[in-house]
Amino acid sequence: MTETIEKLEPRALWRSFQQLTQIPRPSHHETRVRRFLLDFAADRGLEALSDTVGNVIIRKQASPGYETRPAVVLQGHMDMVPQANSDSDHDFAQDPIQTRVDGDWVTASGTTLGADNGIGIAAMLAVLAQQDLQHGPLEALFTSNEEDGMDGAFGLRPGTLQGEMLINTDAEDEGVLFIGCAGGANADTRLHYQPQQLSGERCGCAIRIGGLRGGHSGVDIHRGRANAVALLFRLLAAAPVEHELCLQRVDAGNLRNAIPREASAQLALRPEHAADLERIFDSLRREISAEYQVADPALAIDFELQEWGGQGALDSVATRQLIGAVNACPNGVLRMSDAMPGMVESSNNLAIVRVGDGEIEIFNLIRSSVDSARGDICSRIAALFALIGAETRFDGHYPGWQADTGSGLLALVQGVYRETFGADASVSAIHAGLECGILGASHPGLEMISFGPTIRFPHSPDERVNIPSVVRFWQLLTGVLAKL
Repeated sequence: MTETIEKLEPRALWRSFQQLTQIPRPSHHETRVRRFLLDFAADRGLEALSDTVGNVIIRKQASPGYETRPAVVLQGHMDMVPQANSDSDHDFAQDPIQTRVDGDWVTASGTTLGADNGIGIAAMLAVLAQQDLQHGPLEALFTSNEEDGMDGAFGLRPGTLQGEMLINTDAEDEGVLFIGCAGGANADTRLHYQPQQLSGERCGCAIRIGGLRGGHSGVDIHRGRANAVALLFRLLAAAPVEHELCLQRVDAGNLRNAIPREASAQLALRPEHAADLERIFDSLRREISAEYQVADPALAIDFELQEWGGQGALDSVATRQLIGAVNACPNGVLRMSDAMPGMVESSNNLAIVRVGDGEIEIFNLIRSSVDSARGDICSRIAALFALIGAETRFDGHYPGWQADTGSGLLALVQGVYRETFGADASVSAIHAGLECGILGASHPGLEMISFGPTIRFPHSPDERVNIPSVVRFWQLLTGVLAKL
């Protein structure tokens, strides 16, 4: 499998990507990939440094005759999203990614591939390594922990970058030039409770939801895929009040920036209501499966009546309040853009709910290309959960990247695309958190653009990158560098 990928064109790019797949690099576990980047620079006599937040910057002199050209920053993030199928025992902190070629696509075996943003940084490494390319002074910025907080972009000191223009390699639609992106914020809701020993006879019930496609909570949010957290609480909300459900444990979702694919709950109820609850859940399971037969055909909803072990749980009143609040939480696309038709303006990903051992945790990721709209969604979520006595705190605010259709860099890239492929590239913004908005705030006047190959289903085990699009991405990138 490795040899097959290394033989793909352009070889320098795929060789670098194959090396990256052998280095575990989930967010917060970037020590080894950082060392790899610094060693890469040292082996080639390139200037390199790592800053206090873990970013790596590598600088390469201009090609002969190009010394007076504008300095260009190539930028991508070194971390990847760790998602695996439920039957996988992959350890993202230790195990390499097992890649395979599937027709015109490269994918992984049961895990995320890491093409987001591994293909982009592989292209950056290939540019740095090759001596026969034409380009002005280059600066490659590899940011840390983009996927879980954008810590590297936030922590980059103003004035660090020497370039006048920046090419971000974190886009996922070949043929589209991105000149704007949504901003975002994390919402963390917490509530402490005292587990209760339930009186009277009880039986247990286990609910499990799986088989979902999931995906990126920004670029895939409009695809209508099921959210396992939302489905779980939709099921629970269907139980009549007189059933007196008592939640003992909930484990739903695992990453803030991924649409939840799996969710489970353990609960207690009166034995006399068990048959009725089973009938209600079975009917709703059929309805939900029919709703998602196209978007999520492998959806599986299972429930099982069990003996109750007598563990502490939320009482029935608190359970009902929690179920109602989570079920009412906004999720998915909330508004489409007026400024850019067809693009999502605002959304929320109901990402994680955990209940157990006296602690309730609810994590959301709010995105919007309109800062005031993002603030409004944050306020609504805080007000909703305040009704059940929970506190919501917000962090990780990052600004959107405002589109500049008059950019000289955009015009140049459009021209190179037209000359290279005989067609016009599309110009758009993306409903995801590129780092350009943050980098632009710390380096005013920096012209920016983002483009990349075609990647499908990032942040899920179905992630794949299109091989022919990687060839075109490389041709465009090297063509733009030569033209600049």
